[in-house]
This record gives sequence, structure tokens and C-alpha cells, in this order.
Amino acid sequence: MADFDSLRRRMVDEQLVRRGVTDRSVLDAMATVPREAFVDADFRDQAYADGPLPIGAGQTISQPYIVAVMIEALALTGEERVLEVGAGSGYAAAVLGQIVAEVYTIERHRSLAEGAARRLEALGLDNVEVICADGTRGWPERAPYDAIVVAAGAPVVPAALKEQLTVGGRLVIPVGGERTVQELIRITRLSATEFRQEKLGDVRFVPLIGEAGWEV
Repeated sequence: MADFDSLRRRMVDEQLVRRGVTDRSVLDAMATVPREAFVDADFRDQAYADGPLPIGAGQTISQPYIVAVMIEALALTGEERVLEVGAGSGYAAAVLGQIVAEVYTIERHRSLAEGAARRLEALGLDNVEVICADGTRGWPERAPYDAIVVAAGAPVVPAALKEQLTVGGRLVIPVGGERTVQELIRITRLSATEFRQEKLGDVRFVPLIGEAGWEV
């Protein structure tokens, strides 16, 4: 039987710290959340591998390093209300739930949304809510958000997500003209009408499907 605690600590040290992730809250959260609980049984022995894994419905659980980089880029302090688009199996939402006050995570595939909700409930993360909906529209019912993270590649930045940010809030999203190749960007809302955009590097995500994303 795999020693998941040791594998988790090694993942944090070798895949995150050595690559420059420094946010202590992110490192502590990823050292706490059992990634093996968020992958299919057939891939559990690969839960801490340095890469993505399939989770069904044509989706993947992201590489641990990418999860850490995206959450670190949100510059969280612990009191935030965060929206995640693309819950998948619920892993990144669980990490966020260890760090911030409230997490709302949207998943368009009902089977994945239901599975994520079960896993999060089993871990006792009652500050994380899973919604089955079109994530490109955001979730105005709980807006505005201090931070928004999108775990799928968009052709353009959905306007609804920018509109649902607080002033000073950060949006981290992969954007690109191809369905599987993107650039990770961070958008900070400076005022009601002003936004600052920064490039964080090249990434590869499954496409963001929805009204303001790619067609099915």
C-alpha cells in the first residue's frame, strides 16, 4: 500500500518548493489535502505524479505544480470569497478551502459536480459549495468575489468573470486561440472600469466550454 503521507510531502518539496512556490498557505494546504481522494481508484497510485490525470467526462485533475502556481497567483490572505470555474474532481477547491473563508466552485458536468461534492463533504470542508452550471457566466448569486480562478482554457476572458470581481480582486485564467494551448494570465480589477493584465506563462488546459467559451 502506498504511503500517501510521504508521497504528499515529497510532492510539496520536489514539485512545488524546488520550482519556486513560496506561499506558505498554499504549501501547507497542499501538504494537507489528500490528493489520492480526488483521483479515480485506477490512478490512485499516481496521485502525486508530476502531471495531470484523467477523472472522467473528458476532463483531468491538473498537475500539482499548476494548481499551486494558480492559487499562489491569487495572492490570498485567508479571508476571501473565491470562485473557481471548473471544479473537476474537487481537488483545487479543497486546497482553496484550506486557505480562504468561502469557496464556490462551478462544474458543468453533473457527474463530476456530484462526485466533487461528495469528496468535499467527506473531508468536512463545509466552506466549499459545488454548483453545476455554465462557469463562463460566473455565479452572480454570491458575487462579488475577491478572487476567481479558472481551470480550463478560454478563447477570451469571459466578461461576466471580470464583472464579478471586487475592486482589487484577482482573476487567474488560461486564455488562447487554440483549444488546448493557452497563456496563463492574471487580471486585477483596479476600479469599476479599469483592469490590469499580467502574463504568467504558457499552459495547456482542457477547453472552457460554455456561453462565453468554446462550443462543445
